[in-house]
Amino acid sequence: MSLDIITFGCRLNAYESEVIRANARDAGLDDAVIVNTCAVTAEAERQARQAIRRARRERPNARIVVTGCAAQIDPARYAGMEEVDQVIGNAEKLLPGAFARQDRLQVADIMTVRETAAHLVAGFSDRARGFVEIQQGCDHRCTFCIIPFGRGNNRSVPIGAIVERVRALVEGGMNEIVLTGVDITGYGADLPGAPRLGQMVRRLLAAVPELKRLRLSSLDPVEIDDDLLRLIGEEERLMPHLHLSIQSGDDLILKRMKRRHSREDATLLCARVRALRPDVAFGADLIAGFPTETDDMFDNTMTLVEESDIAYLHVFPYSEREGTPAARMPQVPVQARRERAARLRALGERRLNQFLSGFAQASASALVEKPRLGRSEHYAPIRLDRDAEPGSVVPVRIAGHDNGALNGTISRPAS
Repeated sequence: MSLDIITFGCRLNAYESEVIRANARDAGLDDAVIVNTCAVTAEAERQARQAIRRARRERPNARIVVTGCAAQIDPARYAGMEEVDQVIGNAEKLLPGAFARQDRLQVADIMTVRETAAHLVAGFSDRARGFVEIQQGCDHRCTFCIIPFGRGNNRSVPIGAIVERVRALVEGGMNEIVLTGVDITGYGADLPGAPRLGQMVRRLLAAVPELKRLRLSSLDPVEIDDDLLRLIGEEERLMPHLHLSIQSGDDLILKRMKRRHSREDATLLCARVRALRPDVAFGADLIAGFPTETDDMFDNTMTLVEESDIAYLHVFPYSEREGTPAARMPQVPVQARRERAARLRALGERRLNQFLSGFAQASASALVEKPRLGRSEHYAPIRLDRDAEPGSVVPVRIAGHDNGALNGTISRPAS
């Protein structure tokens, strides 16, 4: 018998799966499979349903529990699956007693939730870095996005609680922390005094000087505040890798998405950040084939990637989400969406290879993820010439790159 957690989707879900693991163990679950679902695309939901059916085939006597965004948005669908014993909502899954209860359905209205608890995770299974949730939910309503209906409105964790979490993880041996949430640049709007993300990060780094590396998850281009920009330029412990929620490089499509930035906003932000920190690496979320997108509009996204020197592309072919305004707009044929996504991914491979080629004979600092695999400060994967302890940070000399990763030699005995 065992307790297995199957996690789909974002870094926030990965963090929450560790909270779920602790809560489920405390509840005495020792023969169970918990599926923490994602709803960002139809494919993510399909994979979750497939995993549920496979879990039942492989574990016929185990308790199958489904939670996460897909379960929150459409609990009846998952409760109706014969393989499923219990459906637990996104708020309930983080409560200590939820997994001790036998109710088949525990799903409240997520829009009524007003607070985010300061869950403390002492360690992360099979992960070299720690994830710390700083906020939940989102106050924006992009026309393609169903996630606010799975996560609720923006609610932030107080700065003091974040500092306590990070300090505990660092004292436990974590060298790198990732601040995560649904919309982390919306951090603080609901807190007394409305602190911004930059203020929180500055206070965190000052309060935990032992923290070696800090990363930020996906950022909204128009919500990056001046204090955060100054930190990017001044603070070496803040890693030079920013992942931006850009979605499109065409102004009309951005307007129809109900995004709050323009193409120019995105390009100017990249230029401004690069002026502050010339070695910065950019990543971007991009949607291919959004409703009404023409070939010329799509080409604007392709050229944005080149003009802003974006190295890491996270590409989604547009996926209709029932209940969103975009699902009612004139749709781009599915095949065209797939072809555009493939073109963007191919561009992403070229951009990544160009980026990696700039590291030949350079020095880097690698966070070891597996015995012979690490990540540089810029989040570039590095194949190591020998085993090193996962979670440690080692100095590396880069010899070259191939197949989307750097090849590195550890400069001194790993510690």
